[in-house]
Amino acid sequence: MNILILILLSLAGIVLLVLELFLIPGIGIAGIAGGGCLVGAVVYAYMAIGATAGHITFFVVLAATAIAIYAFYKSRAIEKMSLDTKIDDKVELAAPGKKITRLQEQAEEQETKK
Repeated sequence: MNILILILLSLAGIVLLVLELFLIPGIGIAGIAGGGCLVGAVVYAYMAIGATAGHITFFVVLAATAIAIYAFYKSRAIEKMSLDTKIDDKVELAAPGKKITRLQEQAEEQETKK
């Protein structure tokens, strides 16, 4: 039962951290919860099982988190989710003093109607 709790906490922490890094912008609830799950898994291993299990859990969590982040980064999932359009439009600037904004045109039209 202790190992099942460690596995579930570790998996939840890794999933939440990957979601935070790649899908949810900023440092928010998912990142804090993911870090809390990972720290909770290591602390639980030290307290419930022992020091050796705590050391093993710590290094396995570090390695698994690094592998999950690397694997998600190298997968094509990011390419499918990212915006990949190119903007080829050019902006033509008017000569100085020659540009009339839309509001000025509307004001002139209303004045001529009166």
